[in-house]
Amino acid sequence: QQFTGADGIMSAEGILNNPALYLPRLGDAINDADKEVVLPTLSPLNKRTTVGYTPGKQDKVLRKLNKKLREIENIEAKVKESGENSINEDQSIKLSAKSKILAEIMEVERSDLDHNRKKSTEQTESSVATYYSTKVKLSQLYKNANNKLALAKEYLSLVRRYPMKIRSVVFHTRRMCKELLEKYQLMEECIASRTTDEVEVVLNKCECYIRSPETFKYDLEKEAREKEALKRKREEEGKRKAFEARMVRKAKREGLADLNHYLRIGAEIPTVDVVKRLKSYSKEECLAAWKKDHSQHCMSFHLDEGGCKRDRACAFLHVEAKDGEKFDEKDEVAG
Repeated sequence: QQFTGADGIMSAEGILNNPALYLPRLGDAINDADKEVVLPTLSPLNKRTTVGYTPGKQDKVLRKLNKKLREIENIEAKVKESGENSINEDQSIKLSAKSKILAEIMEVERSDLDHNRKKSTEQTESSVATYYSTKVKLSQLYKNANNKLALAKEYLSLVRRYPMKIRSVVFHTRRMCKELLEKYQLMEECIASRTTDEVEVVLNKCECYIRSPETFKYDLEKEAREKEALKRKREEEGKRKAFEARMVRKAKREGLADLNHYLRIGAEIPTVDVVKRLKSYSKEECLAAWKKDHSQHCMSFHLDEGGCKRDRACAFLHVEAKDGEKFDEKDEVAG
């Protein structure tokens, strides 16, 4: 603040592209390569590093709770994919205990924080030296900073400790390893991941291809499919823009103050749950419900076996049903 006059720096977008964004402040990668930098010995899993500390009962409790939480996440992913009937009674009981597990984790971490604060107040002025530190050459830091795969794996280790929505995990991993995912044709697999474990499997494949380049075979058919999907997406976007322009013109002709009036009617994208429920309705009930909320979207695309037969010639929108857990780039705020 003394140098810039700013209260803070917003760097989320830049940090995703380059997690070592501020490393140059320590020196130049070439001219200062042999410079030694003193760093605190911190673990990505937030393990304590104070002198005299030995893992105790709280650590064991926290490990067990986090293990239970990961099991619950896997069960949730299974329910999302195959429905509630796909899990047994024991798994249902575990699922219902999620809020209790989260509360216990928060309590343990709060207890640890209180303990650390108490210890801190008991330290003398020499307490600055109570943390382990290590010396690292600046060249090594730059080398690690350029290893996007290692940084992504470290990020996943933090996600396992501090769970978050899978769509955000996919978004961040995709940004950090975009070049690798595109090079090894794994971008779609990453985006389709439903759990942190599945994201890690994708990263492991990247690691395997880097270590043994001969094991990777470029798939021309997959490339063709991806190009076709991208072409279809652009065509859908073009149709959407043309439709929006027509609706705005219609509102103008009718003298409506709200030019987006017709764009709001039937624009709601159906969710996976809505599509599943509508499939159980009669044809008449289904049509009435669809016209009420989703009339701009193709009903056949979502409900008919094999999808819409008109494909590109269809005048309605072909947009995948929304899934609260699935990654969708349009739903993510940059950074």
